[in-house]
Amino acid sequence: MKRDSGLQPERTNLAWNRTALASAACALLLLHVAARRGWGLATVPAVCTAVVAVTLVVLGRHRHLSTTGPRVLLLVAVLVTVACVSAFPLVTLP
Repeated sequence: MKRDSGLQPERTNLAWNRTALASAACALLLLHVAARRGWGLATVPAVCTAVVAVTLVVLGRHRHLSTTGPRVLLLVAVLVTVACVSAFPLVTLP
């Protein structure tokens, strides 16, 4: 007997795609800030956020997210943390 999973897998996939799109938009905004500030260390948060966006797209394509190992999720968490911490001075300092 085939199991009816309903719309839950589609909703999960759409949620991962929305999160990846938001991350990509943030990466573009951080690249804009980096370009205005003369690149240098200002590119670190943009690159980390772009890597997060790509990782989220790849994870969103998996049908069974339970097969995603904790190392991949830890990588995403570390990249998001590095991006946030490194972007803080860019956003708060004039």
